[in-house]
Amino acid sequence: MKSIDELRNLVEQELYDLKYPHTPADLYLPIEYILSLGGKRMRPILLLLAFQLFDKDIKKAIKPSLSIEFFHNFTLLHDDIMDKAPLRRGKATVHAKWNTNVAILSGDAMLVKSYQYLSDLPSKQLSKCLDIYNKMALKVCEGQQFDMDFEIQAEVTMESYLKMIEYKTAVLLGAALQIGAIIGGANEKQGKALYDFGRNIGIAFQLKDDLLDVFGDKKSFGKQIGGDIISGKKTCLYLKALSLSEGQEKMDLVNLYSSGGLNATEKVERVKFIYGSMNLKEHINSLIDDYYLKAMKSLKKINGNLSQLELFASLLKKRES
Repeated sequence: MKSIDELRNLVEQELYDLKYPHTPADLYLPIEYILSLGGKRMRPILLLLAFQLFDKDIKKAIKPSLSIEFFHNFTLLHDDIMDKAPLRRGKATVHAKWNTNVAILSGDAMLVKSYQYLSDLPSKQLSKCLDIYNKMALKVCEGQQFDMDFEIQAEVTMESYLKMIEYKTAVLLGAALQIGAIIGGANEKQGKALYDFGRNIGIAFQLKDDLLDVFGDKKSFGKQIGGDIISGKKTCLYLKALSLSEGQEKMDLVNLYSSGGLNATEKVERVKFIYGSMNLKEHINSLIDDYYLKAMKSLKKINGNLSQLELFASLLKKRES
């Protein structure tokens, strides 16, 4: 069984070896560019890890793993447009480097390529995998819409927030694992257990991301600390803080969080102080632990060498970047 690092290197090499048409340059160069920016390659690695539990011939799963990575990066191109984000992994986003129309079209082309890579599967597997893929893709779109809706909604519950991150982030991890398992020859019960493992790990991953945005180290995290606070995003920390406050304290937090007149650094520091006084770090870490335990419970339904998946889950839980 290949290790996480070996699988990551394999995915990176496959992406590096891809050849693109020379024209139209403004369609294919942005695709090459976004894939060259790196990243954790979590999703294709998870597909390959699941596949390895049931089959040793890793070549069978390479193109499906690329399909998942292309889909993920397609969503990043479009998300960056919607978020008006200038940077992705410390580099200019595609819409900033080229323009919005280029980013939309290159993203569309990545989605098409994603389907192409998946369509190479044998017909019996393809039908099952396409069903999982299509349901996942629609949920990702729904999750993105929920996220945008939250920006204009006065009140957002923790329950609706958890559903949003499940759809926007976690279902793709679950689908990657389930597709990898099916390609490897897993039965329906095994595939569902791996999907549930990925879904719960995905929710824990996003909760940790919210936590690191406030309490992380800028150098380790690789992003601006307090970015969610500056933009007024209704994250799990903000929603938990609202649930723990009342009266004037609650009103002060709402006014502070929605204020556009404050210096960004001052706003972040004042909100962080409130979060710290409420022990929010402990509250959210406890929620992360809950989802991690749910994930490990699902994983125990699978027989086989689970060491790499257990390690993967542990690394996501402990990550600082």
